[in-house]
Amino acid sequence: MTHRLAVRVYYEDTDMGGIVYYANYFKYIERARSEMVEDLGMNQRDMRDRGIVFVVTRVVADYLAPARLDDRLTVKTEHRAQSPVRWVFDQEVWRGDEVLFRAEVTAVCMTLDGKPTRLPSELRG
Repeated sequence: MTHRLAVRVYYEDTDMGGIVYYANYFKYIERARSEMVEDLGMNQRDMRDRGIVFVVTRVVADYLAPARLDDRLTVKTEHRAQSPVRWVFDQEVWRGDEVLFRAEVTAVCMTLDGKPTRLPSELRG
């Protein structure tokens, strides 16, 4: 299943050249992962109350083309459980039919005191 999140590029997202500042792509894909978790029926605040959090441990990113002010983008996210504690996301930022940014993000499920723990069953699917 592919999750999609619409994003609009605002002035605050751009650099002096009028293109999206590179670090903002990480904000876009983070929002998309958070929305996907919600759509899967998990609330991250409730998870934290249960003593479980996600920690990003690895990101591999490719910048393919620039996004610009007022662009309407779509963040596409696919996910897979890589192990009982590791969750991997393949994410792309699109403008129309053009991929602008691509990333593979690895997150692990941890307890609040920093110990690895199993992904909730709702997310292992």
